[in-house]
Parts: sequence; C-alpha cells; structure tokens
Amino acid sequence: MKQTFSYREKARTFFAVLLPLLITQLALVSTGFCDTVMAGHVSEQDLAGVAVGVNLFFPLFTTCLGIVSGLTPAIAQYNGAGHREAIVFAIRQGFYWALGIAVLLIAGGWLAVPPLLRFLTLEPRVETVAAYYLAALAVGILPVFLASVLRNFIDALGATRLTMCITVVTVPVNIVMNYIFIFGAFGVPAFGGIGAGIGTAIAYFVNMVLNMLVVKYMEPFRSYGIFQSWIRPSLHEWRRQLGLGIPIGATMFCEASIFSAVGLFMTTYGTGVVAAHQAALNFSTMVYMLPLSVSMTLTILIGYELGAGRPQDAWRYSRLGRVLSFVFVAGVALILLQFRDAVAALYTNDDFVQRLLRVFLLYAVGMQVADSINAPLQGTLRGARDVRVTFFLAVLSYWIIGLPAGWVLANRVLLSPYGFWIGLIVGLLAGALLLMARLAVIERRYRQSATQ
Repeated sequence: MKQTFSYREKARTFFAVLLPLLITQLALVSTGFCDTVMAGHVSEQDLAGVAVGVNLFFPLFTTCLGIVSGLTPAIAQYNGAGHREAIVFAIRQGFYWALGIAVLLIAGGWLAVPPLLRFLTLEPRVETVAAYYLAALAVGILPVFLASVLRNFIDALGATRLTMCITVVTVPVNIVMNYIFIFGAFGVPAFGGIGAGIGTAIAYFVNMVLNMLVVKYMEPFRSYGIFQSWIRPSLHEWRRQLGLGIPIGATMFCEASIFSAVGLFMTTYGTGVVAAHQAALNFSTMVYMLPLSVSMTLTILIGYELGAGRPQDAWRYSRLGRVLSFVFVAGVALILLQFRDAVAALYTNDDFVQRLLRVFLLYAVGMQVADSINAPLQGTLRGARDVRVTFFLAVLSYWIIGLPAGWVLANRVLLSPYGFWIGLIVGLLAGALLLMARLAVIERRYRQSATQ
C-alpha cells in the first residue's frame, strides 16, 4: 500500500483491497451456503438440524475469530509506521492466545451443547443432526484459529489477493467433502446433515496448511521469519492485543448472537418455519459479504493511514466506502426482489417451506440495506482502534432495541415470525445512527489534536 492523493487514486486502492476480500468472504460463506442447500435436499429435518447447529455454534465461533481479527488494525498501523519487529512479535504472541481461545471454545461446547439441545425439545432427528454436526465442526476449530492469525497478517499487509486465492482453493474441497459425507460416495456412508460438519472441518485443515505455506515460503511474508524462532508468551502483549480484540469479538457476538437468538425463537413455530428462516438468513448472509468486505477494507486502509499520520485521508476512505456499500447493496436488493422465487426453489423442494421463504426474503432485503449502512461504520471505527464504545453501542442497538422490538412485534402485535425480522432491521438501523454519532466524535478529536 502507498499514499494516495485524489479520490480516483483512493478508489483504485480501495477496489484493489476490496475485491480480493469480497471474493474471499463469498468463498468462506459459500461453505455455509453449501451446507444449508445440501442439507435442505436431504430432508426438512436435516436442514433444521444444521440450522440449529449453526445458530448455537457460529455466534461464539464468530466472536472468537473476531477477537483474533483485532490483529488486523494493530498490524496495519504498525505497517503504516514501518515497525516490522512489532508485527512479528504481535503475530507470534497471537498464536498463543488464539490457541487458548480455541481450546476454551471446544471445552465450552462439550459442556454446554447437550443440555442446550435437550432444553429446546427438538424432534429426535433434528436434535441428532445438530449434535453431531457440532461435534464434527469442533475438530476443525484449532486449525481454523491458527489460519486466522496468519490470514490477518497477510490481509493487514495489503496482500488480500493471496487470502482470496487460498480461500478459493479451499472452497471446492469443502463442497466435495460435503457431497461425499452428506450423500455418501466412494464407499463413505451417507451422514445427511451431519456430513456438512465433517466436510467443513476437513476444509479448515486445508486452509490452515495453505496459509502456513504462504507465510513460510512467499515474499514479503517470508522475510518476517514468523516460523524461524519461537518466543516466550508475554502477558503484557496479550493484554494489549486482547484489549483491542475482545471488544471487536464482543461486538461481533452481539451481531451474530441476535440472529441466532431469533433462529432459536423460530423453533416455537415448527420445523418448517425454522427451515425457511434459516434459508432466508443464509442467503442474506451471502449478500452481507459485500458490506462486510467494505468494512474489512476500511479497517485496513484507515489503520494504515492513521498509522502513517494522515487522518484526513482516512476519513476520505471512510466516506468512499460508505457510499459504495449502500449503492451496491441497494442494487443487489432490487435484483433479489425480482428473483426471490428462484432463490426459494434453490433451497428446498418443499412447497410449504418455499412459500414461507419467499416472504422471509422480502424482509431480508430490508436487512441487507440496513447492513450496508452499519458495516462500513464499524470498519472505520475498528481501523481507528475505537472498539470499546462500539461494543456498548452494539449491545444497545441489538439487544436493548432490536431483539425486544422483535419479540413485542411477534408476540404482542401478533406478527409471529415476521416480527422478529422487523426487529432485526430496527436494531441494525439504530446501530447505524449510533455509529454515525460516534464517528463524528472521533473525527472531531483528530481535528482538535491536529490543531494543538
């Protein structure tokens, strides 16, 4: 990365970072997309079982990966300031605490999942699929956390094309393994929805190996010598890194967990509603990869510019990213309105689930537009390393405003499952307004410090 002067140069740099990140995120989420679509064509129960497993696993999983992603703004600012030794030290320490977090996640799941599934009183087949889907995914947690540390290192140096290539190679592995273990092939028995967890765990191992090979043998990463020697754990560095990573992870937990909470509330409406809700949310997640990639791009570019002492360039990138995110997602949403019948047919052959899904997709359009405003603001603030206040704003918007609003609309206004979707949209819009106000405060602080 290098300094830019005009909006044209900034747009060129922005897209150079964004496009590989977008392809990477689409490739990553396509594994969940394939899990859901493949399970949906086994049976309604398998789709619902995978949905319950996803809703229990991915909020905590996303939270922990969010903690690791705190390395990205730190490394980006070190890179902007030219501090190579600090980058190496941060990565090596990141391995230690990332492994510790992974172990805690596995242990917590082993203790908490069985009683949670019993509490939900699911159909026997749905409970079995959810339990063993999660058990299979757990095998891939350690490798994917190690890979995440390395991916943050590669992305923060601006080499987002490499992480794109690694992920694009990993996805076909995931799809093939899913097919083999879900439907049975080459002498492997058909595991149904459980096989989706097995295939994804194998893909996590492949992703780790590819990231390690890139960092060890390709420049400029090889010159950092990440694997050449090991150092003792530094609790001081852990506190410094986790002080940035934990609020980011906690904010991601607020986002992911509200969707999972709504998914679990859907279990009271029956297996068909759960299946339709999960399919709509899965497709919406695919579209969300665009504003999320914009958010990640802003974190890298703004961290780099602020590290180099150029706050005005950072805010210009922020404005550029916010406008592009809204325009792109609005265009995708208009296309979805025209083709939602085809999207519904892609997920399931069941007529009842298809009818529900077509309605849920209408609400998904509103949620996508709200996300296109919210996500770039989060990326901007993370690039500025302003993460603690952002976490509290996420709690306020999602859990104090969004989820209660959804519950009231579903149970008191009698909108049933649709009320929860409206609550999600309300929470996202409230979060966007709060983040706008926070960004205005941060920009004012930088202007005041520049005049002193």
